[in-house]
Amino acid sequence: MCGICGKLNFDPDKPVEESLIRQMCVGIAHRGPDDEGVYIDKNVGLGNRRLAIIDLSPAGHQPMSNEDKSIWITFNGEIYNFPELRERLKKQGHSFFSNSDTETVIHLYEEHGIDCVKQLRGMFAFALWDSDNQRLFLARDRVGQKPFVYTIVNNSLVFGSEIKCILQDPSVRREVDLEAIHHYLTYQYVPSPRTAFSDIKKLPPGHILVCEKGQIKVERYWDLNYVPKVRMAEEEYGERILELLREATKIRLISDVPLGAFLSGGIDSSSVVAMMSQFSSEPVKTYSIGFEEQSFNELKYARIVAERFGTDHHEFIVKPNAIEVLPRLIWHYNEPYADSSAIPTYYVAKVTRQHVTVALNGDGGDESFGGYERYIANKLADYYQRMPVFIREGVIAQLIKKLPESTERRDMVRRIKRFTAAIPYSPERRYAQWMCHFDNDTKYQLYSPEFRERMAGIDSIDLLVNIYSKAKAVDFADKTFYADVMTYLPDDLLVKVDIASMAHSLEARSPYLDQRLMEFAASIPPDLKLKGMTTKHILKKALANILPPEILHREKMGFGVPIGRWFRHELKDLAYDILLDPRSVQRGYFDMSFVKKMLDEHVAGKVDHGYRIWALLNLELWHRMFIDSDDVSQPSLSL
Repeated sequence: MCGICGKLNFDPDKPVEESLIRQMCVGIAHRGPDDEGVYIDKNVGLGNRRLAIIDLSPAGHQPMSNEDKSIWITFNGEIYNFPELRERLKKQGHSFFSNSDTETVIHLYEEHGIDCVKQLRGMFAFALWDSDNQRLFLARDRVGQKPFVYTIVNNSLVFGSEIKCILQDPSVRREVDLEAIHHYLTYQYVPSPRTAFSDIKKLPPGHILVCEKGQIKVERYWDLNYVPKVRMAEEEYGERILELLREATKIRLISDVPLGAFLSGGIDSSSVVAMMSQFSSEPVKTYSIGFEEQSFNELKYARIVAERFGTDHHEFIVKPNAIEVLPRLIWHYNEPYADSSAIPTYYVAKVTRQHVTVALNGDGGDESFGGYERYIANKLADYYQRMPVFIREGVIAQLIKKLPESTERRDMVRRIKRFTAAIPYSPERRYAQWMCHFDNDTKYQLYSPEFRERMAGIDSIDLLVNIYSKAKAVDFADKTFYADVMTYLPDDLLVKVDIASMAHSLEARSPYLDQRLMEFAASIPPDLKLKGMTTKHILKKALANILPPEILHREKMGFGVPIGRWFRHELKDLAYDILLDPRSVQRGYFDMSFVKKMLDEHVAGKVDHGYRIWALLNLELWHRMFIDSDDVSQPSLSL
């Protein structure tokens, strides 16, 4: 696991300065505290910050080359099938001087060229320089566990693990992409391939970028296919799921450093801990986060699992003063990011890193096996639309309008109103509406006249709707799973875990994101995932004899944060002071009277605007750190 960076000048006579590559490495030093390496070959420069996980010896130093030094690579991630690839390559005549998985990629490229990426099983982002062909080859793993950003500027290609290292190049402009901000307010993240900077892009998951003679080609090498379906008895599905999950977990235990696991007490993380316990001779080390607010606290479930499998269990309670880490979070996330569960994820990673260097988690189980309640809402919407119009739009609509909302986390009235408000739309737009934090009507009120005019005709909802048309699926449920795998999973959840873990030089591994398990899950009929009003039916059945009933049949909570309550109490003054500050006003994005109205309504308990306030707060603080500041090499922001 590492941080990577580099630059290629298209002019072969224009050298890359070593000092620039080293400065780029400074911004990602947290991703690799164990070693630093730089390779310069005239017009190309590669940098690496190493977190040693496999082969701790100096032989694992990067950038790494083949025998005749015609191919160099800077690599971030883990290749879980590297032992079998290595043995095959040895039989084909390749020599190895290290035990690193990185070296396997070099020799695999020698055999298969850019198609080598299709044989890699793992999480990765790498840059490979082929000097004989003057080819720069960039690749990102299938679902986007490892980040990769790049820009083309002044006849050069600059790239890295994080935006902040690219910004070390003085030729890269720090200009805000206003459309990206528009989309961020809808989804709480900036959707790929955009970033918050107009000149910087994300390499999408499952894609490669090849640059030869100044010509750049970006293409997809992997996609998830939901047809055809595999037909077998439910018991056989369950057996196959467990077989794949066990194997996916086992290969993720390959490490030369200590391992542990994040344990929320949900089905996915609990099942990973169960699998780990089957392969470990020592108690699995588990780590959980809780809150003083009981409606957000899952610790009791984590304790049930820890006791069931005899783990070495550790807990941490997150309190409102956690906001003190906000400047550091802003710096680590590089662009506006408003998923408030970044706070507990940051802390669980911090606590975990005190004991281990690698932690497994349950990411990806919901998207593959139908774990979100909004998937059930899709089914309910179909039933609701079959009601006579006079009942649906008359009697029920009037009744719902009169029901009072509360500020409780899972207020049923608020959820019903959100559900029914999206009913008139097509199924795709309806689902996208449910994913919104600022819908189009609210954004219209929030925006200043100037910003409203700039964004006229650009509908953020279309981004998600268009993903549906690309799905290789027939059933709407499958198309929705696909949409989440292509958007919410890589742009929100995986960003959260990668940034929070690497902020503490901790490697996070996800068995549920194994391509073989995901591909098999995609072949399962959706009615076995969503059976009646039950989510994850087939996964729960598979785990029936492994996990306690209290875990299998508990209500899904999600990794929520009591941000709404915090903004009505401990963080109220902070929100007013920053969002109504003259610096915020001068951005010209928002109608500040509407911002104040939101704050007032929230504090009075009339409407829960907690997550919207959090989004605006993160946006403003990001501007102050990345746009207003001259130096982004270190976090420098006071609240």
